Amino acid sequence: MKNEVITQEENLPERMKTLCENSIELVKYARAIAAKQINIVHLLTYYSLGRWIVEEQQNGQDRAKYGQQILKTLSKHLQAEFKKGFSVDTLENVRKFYLTYKDRISEPMFRKFAIEKSEPLVRILGDELPFTLPWTHYLVLMRIQNENERRFYEIEATNCGWSKRTLQRQYNSSLYERLALSRDKNEVMRLASEGNVIEKPEDIVKQPTVLEFLGLEESEKYIESDLETALINKLQKFLLELGKGYLFEARQKRFTFDEDSYYIDLVFYNRILRCYVLIDLKTDKLTHQDLGQMQMYVNYYDRYVKLDNETPTVGILLCKEKKDALVEITLPEDSNIYASEYKLYLPDKKELQEKLKEWIAEEVGEEE
Repeated sequence: MKNEVITQEENLPERMKTLCENSIELVKYARAIAAKQINIVHLLTYYSLGRWIVEEQQNGQDRAKYGQQILKTLSKHLQAEFKKGFSVDTLENVRKFYLTYKDRISEPMFRKFAIEKSEPLVRILGDELPFTLPWTHYLVLMRIQNENERRFYEIEATNCGWSKRTLQRQYNSSLYERLALSRDKNEVMRLASEGNVIEKPEDIVKQPTVLEFLGLEESEKYIESDLETALINKLQKFLLELGKGYLFEARQKRFTFDEDSYYIDLVFYNRILRCYVLIDLKTDKLTHQDLGQMQMYVNYYDRYVKLDNETPTVGILLCKEKKDALVEITLPEDSNIYASEYKLYLPDKKELQEKLKEWIAEEVGEEE
């Protein structure tokens, strides 16, 4: 209906068009600001309640028994006043929220908001918000024990606008560990402070790539074309798994060289790196012939497709099984080609965490 009205009024005077456009932008801006203000008030309220609960619990003699009684009593009075929204479970989460993020709010800010209740919120907060996500996201984040990992997911969810469901999926798929295992020690620490910063080809590779959303079973018989079709049918989820900056261009991209035709399974463009990303699918063990073929694809794109102001093409082989030694001996040291095993199920998070600990320990040992 909206588009029909706009179509009928295409011949509006320029001043009227400007008025309409400016008005729409203003309302969108105002709604966004209002939503942000409401959210931060919500979170500051929970933070303050959590602090008071913790302080009161610390005064009890039998802390465990007294602490639970505090939650029950406070819940009873709050629900009598506000009807709903303050169950014992909610207050337990509020308490945990304060304990998890107690260093986020300065003492002056807390006093102005919770005690004095006199300062406009904008003046209290200044330019930087202490919390950037909705409460439902923090319920997910608070379950993450590793502080660096928790901070990474908070940054990524904020920067990428993840929904709660997407945040939960990225955590379940062990995104933090998979990215960390593709980086050196310094880059791992950077994940916790800046999130996933895309600056070089290595930054877009994950070990492994997780394709659980395809619904394929490990025991099923399938070939490359089956996997390709499944990925295209779930392209939005595949783009989410690939990461930031990806644009899809083509499947089975054909090019002809020296009278022979070749087909690249999937062609993407990464606007952050400003380069083409070619993906070939291998449902069997990776061979040196596969690597050589991808090297030819990358060379062709670099010489005949890439523009002068674009960066070199990246090739990624998604394979069921790879051997790092084979990849290392086959490819040049400065190659832009990477092999990543894919998994049709969510990886074992504990196993990846242990692998990451061992890898960091080895890095530290080499430096010493």
